[in-house]
Amino acid sequence: MIHTIFALATAPGRAGVAVVRISGLASGDALAALTGKALPRPREAKLVKLRDPKSGEVLDDALVLYFTAPRSFTGEDVVELHLHGGRAVVAGVVEALGALPGLRVAEPGEFTRRAFENGKLDLTEAEAVADLVDAETSAQRRQALRQMEGALGTLYDGWRERLTRSLAHIEADIDFPDEDLPSSVSDAARPVLATLAAEIDTHLDDNGRGERLREGLHIAIVGAPNAGKSSLLNALARRDAAIVSARAGTTRDVIEVHLDLGGYPVVLADTAGLREAAADEVEEEGIRRARDRAAHADVKVAVFDATALPALDAATVALVDGDTVVVLNKTDLASDHGGIVVVGQGALSVSARTGAGLADLEKRLTAFAADRLASSGVPALTRARHRSALEECRDALRRALDAPLPELMAEDVRLASRALGRITGRVDVEDLLDVIFRDFCIGK
Repeated sequence: MIHTIFALATAPGRAGVAVVRISGLASGDALAALTGKALPRPREAKLVKLRDPKSGEVLDDALVLYFTAPRSFTGEDVVELHLHGGRAVVAGVVEALGALPGLRVAEPGEFTRRAFENGKLDLTEAEAVADLVDAETSAQRRQALRQMEGALGTLYDGWRERLTRSLAHIEADIDFPDEDLPSSVSDAARPVLATLAAEIDTHLDDNGRGERLREGLHIAIVGAPNAGKSSLLNALARRDAAIVSARAGTTRDVIEVHLDLGGYPVVLADTAGLREAAADEVEEEGIRRARDRAAHADVKVAVFDATALPALDAATVALVDGDTVVVLNKTDLASDHGGIVVVGQGALSVSARTGAGLADLEKRLTAFAADRLASSGVPALTRARHRSALEECRDALRRALDAPLPELMAEDVRLASRALGRITGRVDVEDLLDVIFRDFCIGK
């Protein structure tokens, strides 16, 4: 039995308006039961009194909308109840819906899953719905909107269509060997397959731009104990996220804060101070984690203490490379701190205490984020499953190009096409659906 589902589609809690969404065959019956009146015309908002079907008690004065299949988000009959956003109002309506036969509370992502199953969205568009709900920066919003509008699915479907045409030529050689066909029909498919393999290679060689934009650019603050790393983190976060103390070794673990830098998401991490002789095994583990975070970070902020000049901490100098912003902190306490260069990198003079130089540091970090995350015009792949399927597709195409027989070439082209189809949900994805939709919020 396919139930009609319902859920609160807006955030729980006190609000001006709350929206409860209903989808399924019994949506219209549920609305009629709540109003005691005939259904409104589809897609036309109507103000009505909602009553408990059992007791007749008035639950709310609400604005209701009725969408008939297939012209709805899910492709089914859909009702939206726009309620006053008080907790008691929402609870009363939800309780009344739950008492109606054939209705149940929706599972996370079930509305979007039904939209996919009814052909309203492909899987890349469905995933973009979740990304749009989770977007915290303007760059994340733009990427999600572009994907939700079908840019990524259109690219992959176009590639799959080219594979289908090439496969038809190859199979003509196999199925009609004695017919009067042009010589080497299957050979004519090779340039198409080679071009497509090259396009997929270029698409994959994006330095993880789409995934990084979804998850945030990782920036690690590294430096010696008492260089002011935690103070710098707090200054950039504009809150006391890390404990600041003059005692060396205060930071024992990696502390993260999420920032929006120029519209780009950033995960900024404060790490334990680097030194050879740790006070105890806990600090030693913190230093190990600091080095590990630095090794895997997209960008490092190497912090040096201006009051220790001309000496520079050797362990921190060893981490400076082309992906590093060098910072000279505590410049408010030092008389001479200009023109410092570390491994070819000019140091930014900063005071985490007074805020001097922080604007320049934020600009430098934003430039790093823009360089690594800004759109290049081509839709970015945004998930590990996309990348895995594309790698499988490309590898199959390479095998097809080296295949000695048309039959072997055809099989590899079929495998390549199937891998592309799994990204958009055209083929063989039933086992993926629970994984894809389980992290959606309820009501979406």
